[in-house]
Amino acid sequence: MHELSIAMNLVEVAESAVKHHSIARVESVHLRLGVFSGVVQESLLFAYEFATAGTLLAGSRLIIEEVPLVIYCPQCQLERELDNIQSLECPVCGTASNEIRQGKEIEIAYLEVADEPSIA
Repeated sequence: MHELSIAMNLVEVAESAVKHHSIARVESVHLRLGVFSGVVQESLLFAYEFATAGTLLAGSRLIIEEVPLVIYCPQCQLERELDNIQSLECPVCGTASNEIRQGKEIEIAYLEVADEPSIA
């Protein structure tokens, strides 16, 4: 389950930002996740809960924004969003393309933090 290692890495990166900015409490981590990233969302959500236990992110939520797959069509000379990730063909003209412009992302977009420090 590589989602656990991804979740642990997300926590590590977010914790570093939290410490650097002296943030008291993180309410949620907003993640941009490409549909072509190879990550199973449900598994990542489950792993995130496990990975945050005992950290500065404990109790925070992972909110995933799904990023669609976009290729560049050399025939149309345009970027095209694909509905089906099984075929890397332009949905307009049918030309095959291996130039993926979007959809493989795994990136933290932002952290949502509490306005007031948590009471411990």
